[in-house]
Amino acid sequence: MEKEKKPGVRGRSRKRQEGGKQKKKIPVLVVSAVAAVLILGSGIYLFIGSTYKDTFFAGTVINGQDASGMTVDEVKTMISQEISSYELTLLERDGKQETITREQLGLMAEFDGTLEKILEEQNPYAWLPAQIKGSEYEIPAMVVYEEENMEKVLKNLDCMDEEQTVKPENARISQYIPGTGYVIEPETEGNEVDYERFQEAVVQAVTELKGELSLEEAGVYVEPEIRAEDETLQTLLEQYNRYGTITVTYTFGDKKEVLDGETISQWLYAEGDEVIISDEAVTDYVQTLATKYNTAYRAKSLKTSYGPTVVINRGHYGWKIDQAAEKKKLMEILKAGESVTREPEYSQKAASHGANDYGDTYVEINLTAQHLFFYKDGKLLVESDFVSGNVSKGWTTPPGAFPITYKERNATLDGEGYSTPVSYWMPFNGGIGMHDASWRSSFGGTIYKTNGSHGCINLPPAVAKTIYENISQGDPVLCYELAGTEQSSTSGKDGQQTQESKPAESKPAETKPAETQPAETKPAETQPAETKPAETQPAETKPAETKPAETKPAEPGLAGGDGGNTQEKGPGTGL
Repeated sequence: MEKEKKPGVRGRSRKRQEGGKQKKKIPVLVVSAVAAVLILGSGIYLFIGSTYKDTFFAGTVINGQDASGMTVDEVKTMISQEISSYELTLLERDGKQETITREQLGLMAEFDGTLEKILEEQNPYAWLPAQIKGSEYEIPAMVVYEEENMEKVLKNLDCMDEEQTVKPENARISQYIPGTGYVIEPETEGNEVDYERFQEAVVQAVTELKGELSLEEAGVYVEPEIRAEDETLQTLLEQYNRYGTITVTYTFGDKKEVLDGETISQWLYAEGDEVIISDEAVTDYVQTLATKYNTAYRAKSLKTSYGPTVVINRGHYGWKIDQAAEKKKLMEILKAGESVTREPEYSQKAASHGANDYGDTYVEINLTAQHLFFYKDGKLLVESDFVSGNVSKGWTTPPGAFPITYKERNATLDGEGYSTPVSYWMPFNGGIGMHDASWRSSFGGTIYKTNGSHGCINLPPAVAKTIYENISQGDPVLCYELAGTEQSSTSGKDGQQTQESKPAESKPAETKPAETQPAETKPAETQPAETKPAETQPAETKPAETKPAETKPAEPGLAGGDGGNTQEKGPGTGL
């Protein structure tokens, strides 16, 4: 009997067989096919390479012309054909165009063997890398022209015509524009051609047989040196506009003088990146203000206490601008760039602005009548006869308008061989002043003609005291002569008449001048009037008023001139 087979064993064996590794074999047919492809590909590559033995590689550019796959003769033919019909169009600014032809240039092809050499050095079987990389050659001798023709043609073009040329202009700061200030005026490009650059660009275009040449792109135009965005220009603009927007308003009483950007703009100029203010222009402007508004040394009209109006032509009382100080201050204001309203710097001030500058506090001295009036705030405070400079000795008190220089109590007036104290000393014209004359018993009339002072105004002590206590440094003293007012009568120390004749009317018809404020107490700049020097002391008077033996300081609050060293010399000779 056969033994029964166990199915499980046979199954395991089968599984082992099925799960074991089996070697795969590549069919011979596939291998053969790949080999055939490689051989074929190599053959094709070599075949293609063989075609470049006589032709240029694909991607070859000669003088800007595509010579791919061409023979030397074909390249020469191509170049020759292009040259035969060649013309160059120049694209100029403003849409203008000009054309240069082959005939004008005497253009022709000229071959020197360079093409053949390029082909000889070409490895035919390196065609694929060469094609990928590409090759460019420039052969200057390939296209030639007559140099004389080139120069003649170029210089006769419209773009080279000077009459049609617009030169470039730099960007710049504009002139001052009222209400606007300054702006930057942009540059002007113009159409001026730089010949050397132009010629170079044309030669290159012709050599490459280009049909068009943009002069703009070729960069042959002369460019402006400064453009609107220039940093220095922007800096200057900022400075110009800072000055151009300033307003300096000067006040002269109810009058105004406005210095604005339009005037200031005429004073400005640039140096590098800085705007400069003309020193000379500022000096001239301040001088103009002084000429227009100064009143010192100028005629003044006075409605006298006698009725008639007199014109006082001499004397230095009045407004006087300190031109050096004002110029310096104005420069500071301009550089700060701030608008202001102000009065100018003065070296001397008066009581008021307007037709008359002496205000309503002043001493009116009628040298003809030998009588004075002292008005304070428009009201007559005191009037009195006086004795002025001795006419016979040439010490006549000069007429004119003067400020009180200072005032001093208990001054000593010295002369040669004598020394005379006075209680109230009020100089106004150099060494000439008002003071008490206790040694005199009478005043007024015609005493002054033969027995007058050395030029001072001799007053009764009580009158001198009243004036002294109410007058201030800088207050005006108005001296004048008025025909027809001379009087023969005199008065004593108490003001009582010593003769029967009645003095001329002393009350002014209109006693109140224009309302103004008195001048500040700072001593005014003085310029004594020209007169004859003092001679000798009058026979019947006390020692002439002269320089004090000992100096005394001025009273508190007063700038004491020379500290009390006051010498009464001849009229107008000064201290």
